[in-house]
Amino acid sequence: MNAQTELNDTARPATLSRLTTWLFSVACALAVANVYFAQPLLDAMARSLDVEPGIIGLVVTATQIGYAVGLFFIVPLGDLIDRKALIMTQLLLSASALMAVGLAQHWWVLLGAMVLNGLMAVVVQVIVAYAAALATPAQRGQVVGTVTSGVVLGILLARFTSGLIADLAGWRAVYFVSSGLMLAMAFIVWRTIAAASQPRRQGSYRSLIGSMLELFTTEPVLRRRGVFALLIFAAFSVLWTAMVLPLSKPPLSLSHTQVGLFGLAGIAGALAASRAGRWADQGFARRTTGVGLAVLALSWLPMAFAETSLLWLIVGVILLDFAVQAVHVTNQSLIFAARPDAQSRLVGAYMCFYSAGSALGAAAATWVYARWGWPAVCLLGAAISFTALLVWRLTPGSPATR
Repeated sequence: MNAQTELNDTARPATLSRLTTWLFSVACALAVANVYFAQPLLDAMARSLDVEPGIIGLVVTATQIGYAVGLFFIVPLGDLIDRKALIMTQLLLSASALMAVGLAQHWWVLLGAMVLNGLMAVVVQVIVAYAAALATPAQRGQVVGTVTSGVVLGILLARFTSGLIADLAGWRAVYFVSSGLMLAMAFIVWRTIAAASQPRRQGSYRSLIGSMLELFTTEPVLRRRGVFALLIFAAFSVLWTAMVLPLSKPPLSLSHTQVGLFGLAGIAGALAASRAGRWADQGFARRTTGVGLAVLALSWLPMAFAETSLLWLIVGVILLDFAVQAVHVTNQSLIFAARPDAQSRLVGAYMCFYSAGSALGAAAATWVYARWGWPAVCLLGAAISFTALLVWRLTPGSPATR
């Protein structure tokens, strides 16, 4: 069964085909990479635009601000209009935003283009919600885990490929290449994936946004899991925003490609994303969350030795990515199960916590590094991680998480 036939036949509770799931994963990987391309390039961007190292982290923050706005105002549209049309529109506009980033010659222009880049990158969450809606309840956790694995691989490969392209042709070329890939992906979606019938929410866009606000007050699973998302992605952003700074300076003086290679060490995160979805389907969501948060907190110990041992840094990166993605997939599996009729609004609301955490972590990481160095960055990440573990310990298990 091909992807077009599969999506045309969603009226009956058929399982999602591997081909369709694979296409969703690839699209997510390419789109989410746009959010993370900048992290290995911060040093080059700062030199190119004559920006102080202490504020260059605002590039990541600007992207996350755009992402947060998109999560709140664009992703919920998936419950109101045809998702295929929404996905294609976002991919085309994303190509334009990426072109603007590559052409930016001034600091404020770059920040503005990054906001637009983040705004369009929320197509990832539209796709994740689409996949969850098409999956049967029995396979939803596994499908979300598989698609999220594509997201994780996109994040990891983004750092490596952006470093490699930057070493060969400069940091601007990274965004020109990605712009072309977005255009190609839009064409593939148009030709391969047919619009599927889906339950639509009746009402206006204004009422849609209002109903999304209500989710924050009416869905306790969303609130609990949102707090976890804010904290784990704040810790995640602290590492990946600040890590390039000590690695690119003496005595290590690694190239962009070499820094990007550390992203590949986090491949365990992709494996965790797939397995965590199955664990959630089997009823082990709370236990998976607790183990993941404990591993996240412990991961900062080996990373504290990054300036003297790259091996310990690799160990820490593997542990951190595994932990973050395991908790993230578990979170999504639970919130999708809570309200199957509001998939897009739920994922948009949930990812607002993610974006807020990522933005705060990025801004804090470069500021702390500029003043106190890498050990202070690790203390910051560890403090955030232990806070998440404490929240989990003090939060009683609900029927949805037992």
